Amino acid sequence: MSVSRIPVYDRFNPNGMLLWFSEMARRDLLFHPEESAKDIFRTEDGTPLFTELESRAADKVLAEMFAEHGDKVIAACYPVFMRKAGIPRALDA
Repeated sequence: MSVSRIPVYDRFNPNGMLLWFSEMARRDLLFHPEESAKDIFRTEDGTPLFTELESRAADKVLAEMFAEHGDKVIAACYPVFMRKAGIPRALDA
């Protein structure tokens, strides 16, 4: 049995989305939340980044976030995404 690399999303924590995206970034698993995890591939070899179970888990978390928060999901991901891309001031804005 394999262990999923997808972190748990605490929807009751006011910072739950930010924490989830931050943990995904820490694990080098961050991707744009409007994409499906099943469509994310490693650039170095073209293999899927996620297993089928992980893809379903990540997509489920994102669906829950969008259902509850709408476009605020993008706003929560943005500073984490920018920092991961090497633009550190994004979290300070």
